[in-house]
Order: sequence, then C-alpha cells, then structure tokens
Amino acid sequence: MVLSKAVSDTDMSVHSTFASRYVRSSLPRYRMPENSIPKEAAYQIINDELMLDGNPRLNLASFVTTWMEPECDKLIMASINKNYVDMDEYPVTTELQNRCVNMIAHLFHAPLGESETAVGVGTVGSSEAIMLAGLAFKRRWQNKRKAEGKPFDKPNIITGANVQVCWEKFARYFEVELKEVKLREGYYVMDPDQAVEMVDENTICVAAILGSTLNGEFEDVKRINDLLDKKNKETGWDTPIHVDAASGGFIAPFLYPELEWDFRLPWVKSINVSGHKYGLVYAGIGWCIWRNAEDLPDELIFHINYLGADQPTFTLNFSKGSSQVIAQYYQLIRHGFEGYRNIMENCQENAMVLKEGLEKTGRFNIVSKDEGVPLVAFSLKDHSRHDEFEISDMLRRFGWIVPAYTMPADAQHVTVLRVVIREEFSRTLAERLVLDIDKVMYQLDALPSNKLTPPAAAAAALLPAATLVEKDVVVENGVAKKSELEMQKSVTEALKKLALANKTNGVC
Repeated sequence: MVLSKAVSDTDMSVHSTFASRYVRSSLPRYRMPENSIPKEAAYQIINDELMLDGNPRLNLASFVTTWMEPECDKLIMASINKNYVDMDEYPVTTELQNRCVNMIAHLFHAPLGESETAVGVGTVGSSEAIMLAGLAFKRRWQNKRKAEGKPFDKPNIITGANVQVCWEKFARYFEVELKEVKLREGYYVMDPDQAVEMVDENTICVAAILGSTLNGEFEDVKRINDLLDKKNKETGWDTPIHVDAASGGFIAPFLYPELEWDFRLPWVKSINVSGHKYGLVYAGIGWCIWRNAEDLPDELIFHINYLGADQPTFTLNFSKGSSQVIAQYYQLIRHGFEGYRNIMENCQENAMVLKEGLEKTGRFNIVSKDEGVPLVAFSLKDHSRHDEFEISDMLRRFGWIVPAYTMPADAQHVTVLRVVIREEFSRTLAERLVLDIDKVMYQLDALPSNKLTPPAAAAAALLPAATLVEKDVVVENGVAKKSELEMQKSVTEALKKLALANKTNGVC
C-alpha cells in the first residue's frame, strides 16, 4: 500500500482533451463528481493520464514480470472475477493452488514421501509470505520458551543490512528486534560468521537472502547452516533458518542445481519465493513453503465454514484474485523444468552481454556477481565530474528506467546503478542499452560538471546543508543542480551576502 498524498493544491480538476466531446466542465480531482459521465469519456481521461507512466518493459528497476504469453493473458482475464477465498465455490482454483504448492516444494527438495502433501500457502507476494513465516517462527519460539518456563517477550531475528524493507516491516509490526549484520565495501551480503555469532537464546531465526535486491548475490546458506548446526549442538538451542528466495527461488534450481540452499539443509525450515518475479507471473503472487507440518504451529491456522465448507486458512489477507494462482499453474506446466532452465539461461546470457558491454566502456566497476540473480549492478570508476544519479536521470530521456541508489550501512558511501534482466529483456535490448549508456556518458562529458571546484566546494560548505542561492539553484552537500557558470555565480553572490551579514568593523 502506498500512502496517498494530494499532489497540488492549485489545480483541483482533471482535464482531458478528448473528453470535451462528452464533458463540458472539468472533473474534481480529489472528490467524487456529482454527475455521471459517458464510459468513453471516463476511459479516455484515465488512458490519457496513464500515457505519462513509464513503459513497464523498459522498467529495469523491477524484478516483477511485465510480459506473459497471450494464452495466459486470456486465462487471467477469464478468471479475474473469481475471489480465491471462495474455495467451496471455486474448488478447481483451490486444487490448482495446491498443485503449485507441491510442485514448488518438490523443486526446493522438501522431504516429502510419495503420498505426502506439502505444507505451504499462496500469498499476494513475498512480503506477505515473509510475514507468515516470521509469525510461525515467533509462535514456535514462544511456545517452546513457555514450556521451559523462560521469558518469551524479547524475540529477535538476524538478517543482513541488505534485506528488503518487508523484513523491517515484519520486525516493527510484530514486535521482533531486528539484528542486522552490517555490510562493507566489496562485500554486500550478510557475513555468515558474524550472523551466527549474533545468535542468542532469543533468536527466532536467521534470515538468509537468496538473491540480494542490491546486487543479486546469493548469501551462503550452507555456511550459515553448518555454523548454526555447530552452535545449536553446543548450546542446546534449535535456531532455524528461513530463506528469502523471493528473487532466486526460481533461478537457483535451474541455473545452479548443485547449490545447497534449500530443504536439503536440515536447519532450513521455511522458504518464500515470488511467483511474480522469476516465477514469470504478473504482480500479485508469492509462495511460502514449510519443511514439515510441525514447523507451522497449528494455532495460526484458522478454520472457517461460512463460505460453504470447512476451509483452513493462514493468510494476512482474505479476499484476493484467483488469476495469478491460475497463471502460476499455467507457467509451471507450460514450461516445465526444461523451459524454466532455458529462460533462466537466456536471462543469464543477456546479463553477461550487458556486463561485458559496460566493461568495454572502461567507465564502470561491476558490483554484481556472475552467480546469482541475472542482473548487472555497476558504479562509476570516476566520480569527479558526474554521479550515478545523473546517469539514471539522463537514461530516462531514452525511455530506460534504471535505478540509482546507495548501499546500506556500513557501505552507504557506495552508489550503484542496477539493471534487472527479465525474460522479455532481449539481447538486442541489452546491446541497445549499452549504446544508450555510452551516449549518456558522452552527453554528460560535454556538459559542465555539476560538482563544485575545490575552492567553491570549500566556500559552499559554509552555507547551510541545503541553501537556495538563486531561483532553481540549490547547493546540497557540495553539489549544485545547475550549469557550472550559473552555479558559480549563484554561490559567489550567496557568499557575498553571507560575508556582508557577518562583517565586523575594525582590523581583522
């Protein structure tokens, strides 16, 4: 959910060129209109505004699927009016969800017998899946502490500082202390040794990330498992592992089948994965799988019968669409293991094309790893004239959406750009992106640097952290947002005013 905010207090109406043939007056922007309008006008008004959105296919910031086959699109539209929670009314949809849970559990090597059913749920995404897994760990830890007559009011969870914000949400919403392993330059994932060292009797689990959002790197789950195994034997604890495989869960089984990160490791008790990322489904589907039934406390499961039959449910949400569940099943049977492997291999190859193209420019350091999520994270070698945020801004002029961001503590001084390679990002697009990045760099080189010269930077440091020194010119932490000539003139004038304001009489 995004908290809404009124954009402007000056223009409170919505205007549409094409709507003029239907509507003679403007519509209120933040209030429901008094009267109805023709459906064609409503469509045109909204469609016109949406043209200003970015192109999802060129949104290289997102891990989320932006293209599916037309046959799957048809299935989605045919089932878009089904409420998934009505299991008795839509039993086939429920069956398809159960098949997906079992397919994914087997993919993750859950210890299931031939006739044994996997334990798992479909969610609206990995954020909900993580909340559910975290609640299961917290309740399981509390139950054990109560049985032992020990305090159970200070649970904590161990993560790296690179975790996605949903882990911080879980900790804050459900009152669990989040203990983060800090990063360092050149090492942007959780250090297993530091993580296990931080484990204590109140730790409900260690959360390992299979595919860091920052650079796509896989954390060493096996190393964490081995260290935890030793510590648990020494202390008598049974601290488990949850694997946040939101991005990597549909990659590792196909690209790195020998990599041990899943239920093959005994201390891994639950795994979440995003079906709407490399599961190849549009946004709105995630999965949480547990190793065994005993890893999901029964008191967290609710049984309802007012929809026609007894239905067990363990979700934070209630109503949700069936389309994404059906789409996930389509993708799993449509592609099979072979198809997913081919798609992931193609993504990885295109990532290498992009990486090699960037390396040939000689301007960038590659921050991502070859083994991990197929993405390329990179940073400038030379920051003396321009920075990654300027490159990101300039790329939008070519239609590309490439995010620039700083790393978490203690590597916050490192800034990177990141390109996520999805199924629909072809080799041609990868080569085109390299050419456009090259163009952007030449254009930036032709412009005056936005960095202040050393004398001007020293002078600007005397100003407040963010000072408006001229209309449209702001100096922030030594960076001016205008051309060099205008910037230097503005800073000079501002310094003159500052000097005059502080001037004293007599000999200095």
